[in-house]
Amino acid sequence: LQSNGCDPGFAEETTSSEEQAMIKTAGNSYLASPNLPDFCGCSPGWSSAFYGAECFDSEVHSYLKNLGKQKSSESQNIDAKKVELEQLLMMETKNYRKTIKFYQKLLQRERRSKGPETKSMLPKLRGQLQEMKSKVQFLELVKKYQMMYAEQWGVESYVLPTVIHNGKVDTMDMAPMDESSLLLYYNTEKHQCNNQNGVRVLQAGTPLGLMAYLYSRNAFLEGYVQQFLYTFRYFCTQEEFLQFLLDRISSTLSSASLDPSTSLTKICNRSFYILQAWIEDCYSVDFATNTDLLGTLKEFISSKVASLNGYGERLLSLLEDAAARKSGSADLCSGVDKCKEESEEGRKTLHSLCKKLSEDVSRKNFYWKLSKGMGPIAQCQRERLHTGSAVLPKPCCSSFTEDSSVSLARADEVGPVLLTECSAQQLSWQLTLLQQEVFNKCHPVHFLNSRALGVKDKCVAVPKAVSAETVSLKVCNLFLSKCIQDQYLLQLLKNADSISTWVAAEIVTCHTAKRQVSLLSKFLLIAKCCYEQRNFATAMQILAGLENLIVRQLPAWKILPAKVAEIMEELKAVEVFLKSDSLCLMEGDRFKTLPTIPSAHVLAMHVQQLETGGFTMTNGAHKWTKLRNIAKVVSQVHAFQENPYTYAPDFKLQSYLRQRITRFKDADISALAADNCANFHQIPAEKHSRKIQDTLRRMKATFQ
Repeated sequence: LQSNGCDPGFAEETTSSEEQAMIKTAGNSYLASPNLPDFCGCSPGWSSAFYGAECFDSEVHSYLKNLGKQKSSESQNIDAKKVELEQLLMMETKNYRKTIKFYQKLLQRERRSKGPETKSMLPKLRGQLQEMKSKVQFLELVKKYQMMYAEQWGVESYVLPTVIHNGKVDTMDMAPMDESSLLLYYNTEKHQCNNQNGVRVLQAGTPLGLMAYLYSRNAFLEGYVQQFLYTFRYFCTQEEFLQFLLDRISSTLSSASLDPSTSLTKICNRSFYILQAWIEDCYSVDFATNTDLLGTLKEFISSKVASLNGYGERLLSLLEDAAARKSGSADLCSGVDKCKEESEEGRKTLHSLCKKLSEDVSRKNFYWKLSKGMGPIAQCQRERLHTGSAVLPKPCCSSFTEDSSVSLARADEVGPVLLTECSAQQLSWQLTLLQQEVFNKCHPVHFLNSRALGVKDKCVAVPKAVSAETVSLKVCNLFLSKCIQDQYLLQLLKNADSISTWVAAEIVTCHTAKRQVSLLSKFLLIAKCCYEQRNFATAMQILAGLENLIVRQLPAWKILPAKVAEIMEELKAVEVFLKSDSLCLMEGDRFKTLPTIPSAHVLAMHVQQLETGGFTMTNGAHKWTKLRNIAKVVSQVHAFQENPYTYAPDFKLQSYLRQRITRFKDADISALAADNCANFHQIPAEKHSRKIQDTLRRMKATFQ
């Protein structure tokens, strides 16, 4: 759009010589068969949906503008920029990694000898590491900004009706349409852009208009594309969206020329980039669950694209890679481009080193300060960043599948003894790894339209006697009726319910009050460790188990140490904090480096609250402001998945926990409690007989 975005780069230099050179370079190789390394991932990612146009600032654009210049008089070249940026990032990352290893050696030496020279050197080296870390992160942001090649093919607002027109077969009978019939804007003066008094911000649009807006200038950089990929199911099905893209490709592919300035070339190229971004980010929720949709796409690429454009081979390869990741669960996050495997692997290693550095630097505690009647008023979040990475156990690990009956028998023999023998930290670490294994399989789209799946507030989402497959969609379905919805959220919530039931069952099956107190204390300490390390999912699951009606009435609570009992109030304060704001865990920059697992049920409730109310205006246009807010909230799922916990797994302990949770997941807590006398308040026989005698004496006195 001419005045839509005020991005410091693309809005201010709409016809700059730099951009023309970039388009010319890309346009000249349009019909040539591309080399795979030349294609990078174009999925904007969660940060684009969360920050929008503020994801990239002017400093990033200015830095990228000066890259690739051998002399001040030379114009920038897109290939030169790529080469120089890759070299800089590789060099800075390598130096950073070496410095961190040197810092760790000094730290170990200081712990052994405590020499004065080592002590004086550590603070200086720590400051250097922080500067190097900031520079590496900045270069990674520049690289992500540079990968937005799709913006070369954006069109102005007045071309959007042409985008729709080019996809129509019967163009002769097509009635003329203007932009105002497709999209609605509102003016804002929040950002000053060039000499304009304000900018136009998209407010609403028809389904056709919202799909056409994907082709508008700066749609990638402003976050619209990523927000659209998260939320388009509210107003169109996956089949309708795919057909929209394929129609644009079909109508422009044969007519597209080497001239990059023509609208046909821009529409064709932009269609390919949008399709690639969709596959990279949403393959698991759209294509993997819909074989017909996947078959339609593959057939189109093989028959119409592969013979004319080398991009067809790239898309087929991308689909194969996405299918392999889906089946093998190799990657923690979706949308990872295979062309960047080596650099991504190095970056993950670097990320683990960053966490190790932060763990060594600071070990502050995480406190929840309570105000009487006001809940949590402040939080001093833990500075420690937990190390741990790609050491997560695979779901089909042989240690869990072989001799399962023997393992279950051993778990029954050990009983809750192992829970009391292991430290709370050990148990919290392994429970966190188990929870992470489940959380990393979810997608932001899974949290949309949860009412249709039967998810409600303050009640069990999925009845134990009913499987996830048999849950019927209700009239509250917000997606289009033909839109296929993945129901993984139900598995996530059922897993949470199983852990809560296990916690309650372990406590009520203890045969002595002393062991109950010990186990209550252990679970409270585990929950405290979990929320301190930002595993809010397990913390809330333990809280739900402890708040079970039967468990709350146990006599053991009265003899629980006061300091341990206070943890229960802390957990309730954390729960209030999580429910207070849908983006409370995204405040500040800690979530970018601290591993986090949110409570799935709480997040689903926040999304349901945003879904309340109408999605359309009186004229039938869909409210994009509402959809944008929903996309921003669910984007935090991918944000948290970027930073995995890197604790060392204890496979024996994890196997034990899995077996105990599986054993009690469908347990009837009231029935278990009824078989245990420790769950009832015991009145001594002498005291009980004395009460009866006193009562009889008072009754006798009334008749005299």
